[in-house]
Amino acid sequence: MSEVGNFFNSMPFFTRYWFILCIAFPIGARFGLLSPSYLVLEWNAFFHKFQIWRPITAAFYFPLGPNTAFAYMMNLYFLYNYSIKLETGLFAGRPADYCFLLLFNWLTLVVAGLALKVWLLMEPLVLSILYIWCQINRDVVVNFWFGTRMKAVYLPWVLFGINFILRGGGFEELLGILVGHLYYFLTITYPQEQGGSALIQTPQILYDYFPNARSASGIRPASRPGPANRGGHAWGRGHNLSD
Repeated sequence: MSEVGNFFNSMPFFTRYWFILCIAFPIGARFGLLSPSYLVLEWNAFFHKFQIWRPITAAFYFPLGPNTAFAYMMNLYFLYNYSIKLETGLFAGRPADYCFLLLFNWLTLVVAGLALKVWLLMEPLVLSILYIWCQINRDVVVNFWFGTRMKAVYLPWVLFGINFILRGGGFEELLGILVGHLYYFLTITYPQEQGGSALIQTPQILYDYFPNARSASGIRPASRPGPANRGGHAWGRGHNLSD
């Protein structure tokens, strides 16, 4: 139990609780402690029965079964790896900005899910985070299944293709890619690479609750992410998916 506790405590704040909730809700539903029908994002129940918790639970719940267990484990794997990389990398010392990223992606997915009748948001939310990391580290070479190597920028599309072929799905991955691209465009591509004004910013209330950490020199980290480098410089060392 101490090793399990150390494992969870080793995660940064937002990744830790996101990861724990993505385990608690599916397992609770699997063993009958929670009713899956009350956890999904369903239009009528949300608007007409005022079950306002559904947008939150839909972001953490994933149905567990013989045909979905592998996809669920892969989602946990991507959540753990890429959320940690963003929270401790680009957003290191800036918890409010990372919180805003998660909230923006989640709210966008809730609106899209209600409009498009997407009941489960865990998978697209994880893919949106993975997509952002891959855009920032687009030239980093990652290893995939069976020793396949590719640039990180192609990874989200490979996952979309695999899910489309093997599971006959792919719409959730595509939705996550689009939401991740929207955040990346609004915060990096348009204001920092095209010289436009900032279209979205972290609200001050989040800075009040999650103030920026001070570096060893006593200087607060910048409150906005820097632009991605298109010339081949890697923001991080990448991650071998075969590890």
